[in-house]
Amino acid sequence: MNHVTTAPPPRRLRADAARNQQRIIAAARELFADRGLDVTLDDVAERAGVGVGTVYRRFANKQELISEVFEQMVTELAEAVNVALHHPDPWEGLVDLFEYSCRHIAANRGFSEVILELHDSMDRFVCMKDQIRPGMQAVIARAKVAGVLQPDIEPADFFAMVNMVDGIAGFARPVNPEVWERYMAVILNGVRGDSVPRLPLTQPPLSEDEVERAKAAAFNPRKR
Repeated sequence: MNHVTTAPPPRRLRADAARNQQRIIAAARELFADRGLDVTLDDVAERAGVGVGTVYRRFANKQELISEVFEQMVTELAEAVNVALHHPDPWEGLVDLFEYSCRHIAANRGFSEVILELHDSMDRFVCMKDQIRPGMQAVIARAKVAGVLQPDIEPADFFAMVNMVDGIAGFARPVNPEVWERYMAVILNGVRGDSVPRLPLTQPPLSEDEVERAKAAAFNPRKR
């Protein structure tokens, strides 16, 4: 007698569910980056190419999906902190971490909204600062001991500096999404140790026309 072996349906379903979950999270991450947190689960389902019911079966509401997406991004930020801490050059490690932080916030409206305006009600994010703070303190302390960072700079300054870059990034995004790199270098040049060469300003400033168009975009937000 021939025996026919078939894959157990439950395992297949679990595999399909796992794939759908990853598609949903990836779609949400793209939408949050582009549009901020003002998206719906229906929007996510459309971007992911799955039925709305599939999204709601995995995530009861948008808050659960936000938590899943940004916990992933916070974990990646923590990994970047660890990489910076083990960089052989304390200044380059600090610069790389600052650029990573600015780049992910400048290009990601949702991440900016969450990381810069954490709400205590988001239980899965309550420990975010505790997850990142020790490594950040170590990166900054290491740079100060090496004499490559001004001695009065503190970890809280780092987040304020990132917020400064995010401010110009948000203003310029509609007309020049890369100009934030110029002001990242300006800020880092302002806090470096005296023995460290200045970072080059690789991006030109906003033109007068870009400033006017950015102002218009800021005062006349696009309707969604």
